[in-house]
Amino acid sequence: MITQGSLRQPASDKLRFLADTALAEARLLRITDGRLFALPMDAQRAGTLRHDIDLAERVDAFVARFGRLQDTVGDKLLPGVLAWLAEPVGPAIDNLARAERLGWISSAAEWMECRQLRNFMIHEYVRDMAILAAALSKGHAAVPLLESSARALAGLISPADSGAAASSAA
Repeated sequence: MITQGSLRQPASDKLRFLADTALAEARLLRITDGRLFALPMDAQRAGTLRHDIDLAERVDAFVARFGRLQDTVGDKLLPGVLAWLAEPVGPAIDNLARAERLGWISSAAEWMECRQLRNFMIHEYVRDMAILAAALSKGHAAVPLLESSARALAGLISPADSGAAASSAA
């Protein structure tokens, strides 16, 4: 018996590369997240960033990796997977809504909130340490959403990869 999955063309090298990249970025984000949030992030701790170079570099790494994973998954991997599966590809919000309906991501709305948070963390120089701490903490809370999305999409391309990524991210 021929199933729909067996009729699918193999994923392109570019799509497999994007999936591998997303999984690698998810692992790196998890490591940085664990180091940065080993202690709670609050206004007092955020206030030490100007003097604590190690903490400032961890914050920079977290923000960069958060943004990079979100960009790779949402702007590259998701449209690539949709096209590969002959699904409609459109603006990011439409792609995310489709991914939610297909069960690849848990919430398109949460993804859009993460995108706004990413833009805020990357492009704003925040002087109010309570606002910065809150933004970083929201990013910390969103890491599982980004990781699970990367694993789900990579798993569509190579099911063995999603299980390996899940065990290495734990």
